[in-house]
Amino acid sequence: MTAADIGGVRFAISPMWETITSLRTLTAPAVGLQVHRPWRDWVRDRLGGVDLFLLTALVRPAGYIPDFLVPSPALRSSSFATALRQLATADPAAVSWQLRHLAAHPVAAPGPRRAERARLLRELAARPDAGTSQVAAALETYWQAAVEPHWPRLQALLSADLAYRLEELADGGVGMLLRNLHPSVSYVGSVLRIVKYYDGDADLSGRGLLLVPCAFAWPDVIVLTAEPHVPTMSYSPRGIGTLWHQHPTPVGSALAEVLGRTRAIMLSQLDLPMSTTQLATALALSAPTVSAHLHALQRAGIVGSRRDGRSVRYARTRLGDDLLAGS
Repeated sequence: MTAADIGGVRFAISPMWETITSLRTLTAPAVGLQVHRPWRDWVRDRLGGVDLFLLTALVRPAGYIPDFLVPSPALRSSSFATALRQLATADPAAVSWQLRHLAAHPVAAPGPRRAERARLLRELAARPDAGTSQVAAALETYWQAAVEPHWPRLQALLSADLAYRLEELADGGVGMLLRNLHPSVSYVGSVLRIVKYYDGDADLSGRGLLLVPCAFAWPDVIVLTAEPHVPTMSYSPRGIGTLWHQHPTPVGSALAEVLGRTRAIMLSQLDLPMSTTQLATALALSAPTVSAHLHALQRAGIVGSRRDGRSVRYARTRLGDDLLAGS
């Protein structure tokens, strides 16, 4: 990393990265993936219309992931639709090479139905334009079934991590930030080292470094350095162990009788900081309704808020935690 690279360190949240890595979580051995077990149990019966053979041929339980599947986000926060357009317009020659590489990859290729998967990948590589359209359609169906319903909660976790990293950057600079990202990542001098199953070196040459917190990538670190990507590295967000933990909905409790059912349910959801829009999506309520309830809870000191860019995120205060625990 040159001085220009250090000056170009930035963060981004990517729904596409979460979608791609969730496929690995879905197919990887259950041992060691206890963090995401609740999601795996939830999603198991919801994938009837998804072309899982195609998607799991592209994203294996371990090893190489084709670069075109994980485009570098241009903004700190972008939509799944934007990433899907990036994927669909990827360079056909690069897509073809990546698919052929995957078909013969020593770590990614082994496993059940290997010959069928290799044949499918070679067919896609032979017609990369049509192939990327087919992949994009399958990914959109999978996203809607498996990841989009949980995106407000995932986004809240990732946003909370970014807030922490920015404080860490202010307290200790880029060196502290890079050294504390992940147990597999170290930073000494001008060299960022990541423990992987292969050996390789990359000179960032002033292109900067994009850091992507990614819950479903846990416990792995994904690295992209080849052109035309911005050099990119994923890491596990803080608090990932709380991602799928939720308090029981306090319907019918004494707390619900005092606060009202809707406010009690909202309070139970705010163990992660969430914006009005995220909470409205998660609870299937209108944003104005959620905003009115949040302001009432905030005036009572049960919920606190902080500004994050253009949005405001709300979380339970200690009083809110005590009330919920007592109920």
